[in-house]
Amino acid sequence: MFENRTLDMLQSALHTAEVRREVIANNIANIDVPGFKRSEVSFEMNLKRALDSERAAAEEPSIRTLYEGHVAHREPLSVEEVGPQVSTDYLSTMRNDGNNVDIEQEVMNLTKNQMQYTMLIDRVGYTFNKWNTFVRMA
Repeated sequence: MFENRTLDMLQSALHTAEVRREVIANNIANIDVPGFKRSEVSFEMNLKRALDSERAAAEEPSIRTLYEGHVAHREPLSVEEVGPQVSTDYLSTMRNDGNNVDIEQEVMNLTKNQMQYTMLIDRVGYTFNKWNTFVRMA
């Protein structure tokens, strides 16, 4: 429909916010578990890389070669394939028992995530209101 790509990216970002909330909640729930290592979610940098990759592929001139594989080229990353990736931080330690969860950092991350989620929901509502206005005018 209209702005389908925008809505797809908003859906991916909302899904990422859900996953991030679950990961942060798990980190907080395990704050007293000896040896527990916190996890985090990455998405935004991967989305930026995919957008940059698509832009570069669109601007790149077409190259013809005589032999398959003669000139190596990278396939552009697709925005549709980008999703949240959960990784565990094994390198840091906050306490002597090996746990690396910092409650202040987790609460800050939770607050930031909630604000991003609210902003994304507002953006989805704005997009649907635009469509509704367009349909009523037609």
